[in-house]
Amino acid sequence: MEMIAKDLWQGELTVTELGIYEYTIEALVDHLATWWEDIQKKATGGDNLIVDLKCGLSLLAKIINEVEETGKKASIQKLITLIQKGEKREQEEILRLLEKELDNEFFKKYHLPDHITRYDKTLRIAVDRKRAGFSAWYELFPRSCSAKPGVHGTFQDCLSRIPEIAGMGFNVLYFPPIHPIGKTHRKGKNNAIIANADDPGSPWAIGSEIGGHTVIHPQLGSLADFREVIKKAEEHGMEIALDIAFQCSPDHPYIKEHPEWFRWRVDGTIQYAENPPKKYEDIVPFNFETEHWKELWEELKNVVLFWIKEGVKIFRVDNPHTKPFLFWEWLISLIKEDYPEVIFLSEAFTRPKVMYRLAKLGFTQSYTYFTWRNTKQEYTDYLNELAHTQLKEYFRPNFWPNTPDILSEYLQTGGAPAFIIRFLLAATLSSNYGIYGPPYERFINTPLLGKEEYCDSEKYEIKHWLPDEVKESTRELFTTVNRIREENSEFHRTDNIRFLAVENNQLLYFAKFNDEENDAILVVINLDPNYTQSGWIKVPLYELGISEEQTFLAHDLLGGGQYIWQGEYNYVELNPHILPAHIIKIKRHLKKEDQFDYFS
Repeated sequence: MEMIAKDLWQGELTVTELGIYEYTIEALVDHLATWWEDIQKKATGGDNLIVDLKCGLSLLAKIINEVEETGKKASIQKLITLIQKGEKREQEEILRLLEKELDNEFFKKYHLPDHITRYDKTLRIAVDRKRAGFSAWYELFPRSCSAKPGVHGTFQDCLSRIPEIAGMGFNVLYFPPIHPIGKTHRKGKNNAIIANADDPGSPWAIGSEIGGHTVIHPQLGSLADFREVIKKAEEHGMEIALDIAFQCSPDHPYIKEHPEWFRWRVDGTIQYAENPPKKYEDIVPFNFETEHWKELWEELKNVVLFWIKEGVKIFRVDNPHTKPFLFWEWLISLIKEDYPEVIFLSEAFTRPKVMYRLAKLGFTQSYTYFTWRNTKQEYTDYLNELAHTQLKEYFRPNFWPNTPDILSEYLQTGGAPAFIIRFLLAATLSSNYGIYGPPYERFINTPLLGKEEYCDSEKYEIKHWLPDEVKESTRELFTTVNRIREENSEFHRTDNIRFLAVENNQLLYFAKFNDEENDAILVVINLDPNYTQSGWIKVPLYELGISEEQTFLAHDLLGGGQYIWQGEYNYVELNPHILPAHIIKIKRHLKKEDQFDYFS
C-alpha cells in the first residue's frame, strides 16, 4: 500500500483467474524504514550520525536472515560491519550504501513482523467470466416448439429453432423447468383451479411419479436429446440456461421419501405455496427450517451439480428471496469453488434491500424494476442508482421488458412501437438483458382483465407459434441491435452510462463511454409510442476532443443514416412508427483528405 494523502493509504491487487478471492488488510510499524527515514533527515545537517546508525544495527541483524539475493545479503553484511566499526570518516560511505540498498522495493519485500494490526473483516472479490457482465437472453418453452398445432414440443423440435435465435444475436437460450409436471391440483388455462384432461400444467409444479428435479419430462425427450440441444447451442455461439425452482408438486417423490422436508398443517395436509391472496395449490414449498435441513440442503446442491455435469453453466433461479439467505450463500460458495464459471440469475421481484442482499450473497445477475420504469426521470434516477452508486460493485442488473409472469401496462397499451421502444431501452441501457421471446416478437399484449399478466398464458398451456406471425423487420431489428452491442464495447458495461441534456421529456438521451472515457456512443430513444418527438441534443464535444469549429460525422448505427454535425447542439426527430431511436457513433471529419476516420 502507498500513502496518497495524510493518513490515507491505497493499494491494488490484480485478479487474473475465475473464482472467489478473499483478502484483508494488515498494517505494521516498519521500524527499519522509520530508522532509515530519520537518518536521511538528520544527514542534511551534517551531524555525526554514528550513534544513530548503531541504533539500527539490531534491525539490520534481524532482517539479514530474510534476504534471499546473495549480492544484497553481502551488502547488508558490509553495512553492519561498517556501522559496528563506528568510524566517522566512513559515515558518507555508509549513507551511500544505505541509499543504494534500502530502496522502496527492499522495504516492500522485507519487513519485521512486529506490532501487526489486522482488519477484522475478510473481504471478497468474485471474478466471473465475460458472459456474467454481457449477455442477451431469449426465453423459450420447449413444449411449444412443435411444428404441428396441438402437439407437445420436444428437444428435437428445439434444434430447428436454435439457429434462428442465434442468428438474431442472442447468446443465452433460457428454458423454464424441463421436469415432469404433477397432476394433483394441476392448474388449468389462465391458472384455473380445475384443469381439463388435456391441460399440460405449469412447468413450475415440478415432480410426478416419474421423478423430480433431475429427471426430464418424458414428452420433451431424453437426457441424450437434451445433450444434443446443448451441443447445438454451443455450435451457434449460445449457452442453455435452465430454471432452478426449489419447490415441488404434491406428486414429487420427495414428499413420500422425505416428508420431513415439508410443512404439514394441523389437519394432516401438506402446506402448499401461498402469496395471499394468491394460492398455488399445485406447488409445495420446502421447509428450510426442518431439523433435517442438512440433508435437504445437500440434496438441492446435488440437483445443481447434476445439471452442471450435463453441461449447464447458467441458471435462472426462481424466487430466491423466499428461501434462506444462508442457504444461497452456502450453495453458491460451494458451487463456485469447483465451477467458478457458473452464472446464477436471481429472479427476485422483491424489496430493494432483499434484492441487493442476494447479490452480495453471490448471485451473478438480477432481475430489476426496469419493467415498471416509464418516464424519463424514472429511467434516469434508476440507472444512476444502479451505475453510479455502490450498487455497481456487487449488483449486475439484467433488464427484461416482459416475462411469462409480467406483461406491463406500457406494453398492453402502446402497440408495436411500445415493444420496439422497450427492447431498445433494455438492450442499450443495460449490458445484460432478456426477452420472453415468442410473445415479444409477435407483439402479444392481451392481458388478464385488470392485471399485468398475459391472458391465455403459456405457463398453463402449450402454444403453437406460427412462423408467419413474426414480422421480419422485427427480427432484423433484434439482429442489428445485438450486432451493435457485440461490436461496440461501450455496450459491454452498465456503469459507463451518462445522461445528457435534451429539452424534451419524451426523449431519453445518454452516452455509453469507452474504458478510456475519450470516446462514446450516443443513444436517443423516443419514449412516446404514439407520436413523433423531436429536440436538440447536446453532444459532449469536450470529452470527445472535438472543437466547436470542427465538423464531425454522426453515423447512426441503427438506422444507417450519416449526418454532418457541427457544434454542441444538433437536431433529432424520431417517429415511433418508423424507428424510435438513434444509436450514434461519432466520427471525425477530416477535411484535407475528404474522408471520415474513427475517433479512437
